Amino acid sequence: MRKGIGGLLIGAGLFAGTIDAALAADAAEGQKLFMKYCVACHDLTAKNKLGPNLTGIVGRTSGTVEGFKYSEALKKAAVSWNDDTLDKYIADPRNFVVGNEMGRAFLGVKKEDERENVIAYIKSRK
Repeated sequence: MRKGIGGLLIGAGLFAGTIDAALAADAAEGQKLFMKYCVACHDLTAKNKLGPNLTGIVGRTSGTVEGFKYSEALKKAAVSWNDDTLDKYIADPRNFVVGNEMGRAFLGVKKEDERENVIAYIKSRK
């Protein structure tokens, strides 16, 4: 019985850590970081720029924004964008989807808290 309770407590602790990380994300700070890292190529309206617009990206499949010419690598990857995949892509676009265009010019955001804040901002702009 004790073993089961210990596992439950560890699982609850891990779940609580996930919630803490999500709550710690700051969309207002993310807006500043979006302006620093992303705005030159991406927009949060229906407008495509050098990169595709990011409106409604969570839940979307990579390579599917109408009117944007994607690299074959990103179209074929068929990534379903969520917090985890966005985090990995923003951290290291060159290696998350090898051969994508963004990875040529942008080496990523290395700080985890900055990525979390950028994602929080993007999600706040549905």
